[in-house]
Amino acid sequence: MREPKILVIDDDPNICKILKLYLEKESYAVIVEYDGKKAVELCEELKPDLILLDIMMPVIDGWDVCKLIRKNSDCPIIMISAKGEVFDKILGLELGADDYITKPFEVKEVIARVKSVLRRTLNRNLEMEKIQKVEYDKLSVDISKYELVIDGKIVEAPPKEIELLFFLMSNLDKVFTRNKLLDEIWGIECYVDTRTVDVHVKRLREKLEGVSDNWELKTVWGVGYKFEVKE
Repeated sequence: MREPKILVIDDDPNICKILKLYLEKESYAVIVEYDGKKAVELCEELKPDLILLDIMMPVIDGWDVCKLIRKNSDCPIIMISAKGEVFDKILGLELGADDYITKPFEVKEVIARVKSVLRRTLNRNLEMEKIQKVEYDKLSVDISKYELVIDGKIVEAPPKEIELLFFLMSNLDKVFTRNKLLDEIWGIECYVDTRTVDVHVKRLREKLEGVSDNWELKTVWGVGYKFEVKE
């Protein structure tokens, strides 16, 4: 079995050196890049298993790097930043990051988060191999392609929106709390606010509005959300 490849993107050589040292001790293959623009190109070439991404970088910041990577890849991304406000964390997750760590950090925490995200990604991929496509009237989600089709047209959507919709559609009429959805889609170790779920549901509803009367992405007040097919 090959070593998982981790791409570290940070313009601070000292942080890169520390992360590389400790990650290699855990038997990960580590590639370091200090420039965001070059890192996007490197990601396409290397196809890493996970990316550790700083936000405050020259030329292209981490927000834009994340957006560019997400156009062509669903590779797990953990953002590492000195920007520790809840708004920044939610923004990072909305852009497609899988987790968010605030600087200064404990290296042991970074290692734990890396292991958690890789484990969760592996388990999710195994689960997705069983059922790769769900569809109802004028709506389908193919998780193997991360493809959302609404009324016969492919609609662009961030990976987490697609994963959330796929999960709800795969568990028809079952109600999930916001915390449970955070656990299933973002992972229990990902410390984010439940408003993240609300924002993703709101954006999905904007895409799905008026498409069909046969199903609904429904709010169960005081509990959470479910995908309901009407008889």
